[in-house]
Amino acid sequence: MGLAEIILVVCVALAGIIVNFAVHKIDEGHIGVYYRGGALLHSTSPPGFHMMVPFLTSFRSVQTTLQTDEVKNVPCGTSGGVMIYFDRIEVVNILSAEKVYDVVRNYTADYDKALIFNKVHHELNQFCSAHNLQEVYIELFDQIDENLKKALQLDLVEMAPGLRIQAVRVTKPKIPEVIRKNYESMENEKTKLLIAHQHQKVVEKEAETDRKKAIIEAEKVAQVTKIQLDQQIMEKESQKRVSEIEDTSNFARVKSQADSEFYRANKEAEANKLKLTPAYLELIRYQSIASTNKIYFGNDIPSMFVDSVATGSKVSNKKDQK
Repeated sequence: MGLAEIILVVCVALAGIIVNFAVHKIDEGHIGVYYRGGALLHSTSPPGFHMMVPFLTSFRSVQTTLQTDEVKNVPCGTSGGVMIYFDRIEVVNILSAEKVYDVVRNYTADYDKALIFNKVHHELNQFCSAHNLQEVYIELFDQIDENLKKALQLDLVEMAPGLRIQAVRVTKPKIPEVIRKNYESMENEKTKLLIAHQHQKVVEKEAETDRKKAIIEAEKVAQVTKIQLDQQIMEKESQKRVSEIEDTSNFARVKSQADSEFYRANKEAEANKLKLTPAYLELIRYQSIASTNKIYFGNDIPSMFVDSVATGSKVSNKKDQK
């Protein structure tokens, strides 16, 4: 192999090495930042392949999508002097692509160490030092994640406006074994008490149900009795009305008959009063005499005899013979 060929091979190899170090890739969801001589360059790169000056320039890929930072084994001393440890704290955060350069310039590409990890340690120790073990482990544990999220975001508004905290998840802290057993025993007692309380509620509920059933049955019987009583009252009132109507009708009929009799009697009295004349009285006398006489007929009767109780009966017999 000649000298020219060796030089060519060396040049190709150097070119390959240079291209290998000059060409780099930025993944989707990331922004590339560049350093030259330790100084941060103003240029950034979107996802894709890019070129840079090899050996003099280096790059870092900064994630701009949701990411979860895990802070592990965080020590925390309570106000009572008990040391506990939070095994894992997850902080879900996202960095705006427009703010990548400012955040990296102020806090480096490992910005989460200063803005999240260290801040989590600080806020947890502040919280634990202000509360006792009972509050941290039991009573206020459900508020730790929300309070930690608010504290982190409050500082980020001033320190790194492009970085937002989406959620914080805190695991149950590790406490001394003796205290943990005491809490377990206490939880067992609470569970028993809760079961007894729930059983009491069930018994009370059943008794309340029976009482309501009895009330409903009594109300139903009372309603049925009231309906029957109302029905009887209505029947009595109907009978009373019918009787009143019949009495009214009978009274009207009797009154009408009495009025008719009274009217007839008045009219007869008036008529009789008008008849009481001498001629009419004489006529009545003659009719009375005529109605009381007896006349006998027959061949063996020599003459007709008329018996009369009146004083003038003899005169009448003579008139009949003539």
